[in-house]
Amino acid sequence: MPYKQPLAGTFTAAGVGPDAQVWQWLADIVLALHVAVVAFVVGGLLLVLAGNLWGWRWVNALWFRLAHVGAIVFVVVQTWLGMLCPLTTLELWLRAQAGVAGYGGGFIEHWLQRVLYYEAPWWVFAVAYSLFGLLVVAAWVRFPPGK
Repeated sequence: MPYKQPLAGTFTAAGVGPDAQVWQWLADIVLALHVAVVAFVVGGLLLVLAGNLWGWRWVNALWFRLAHVGAIVFVVVQTWLGMLCPLTTLELWLRAQAGVAGYGGGFIEHWLQRVLYYEAPWWVFAVAYSLFGLLVVAAWVRFPPGK
């Protein structure tokens, strides 16, 4: 089953009141959180590699490394199980509560969505996430976390 960017939607009659605005804002907050999680997963590996080369001891803090490896393990497992990310599911539900079918919205929302959602066959995501996960494991072995 290919992963697809949800189709741009339109406001329905239910999506024009003040309650719809609150649901839309909540969806935008979840979208921003989703981008932050992706930045943590990708940026975390870059920080571990750069930090170990430049002597930044904090990048090997056990709490940071466990959070990082836990995040990528979650992504890889949920992808191989064919599940949508829970943040995507929550965001789509919030948008439905706002009366918005799929995506549509402001400038920032548009670009944050472009960072996260793109079309490709399922296997592309599974392979990419798995390879990235292997890089995280390799960094863990090469630069083990400190105490």
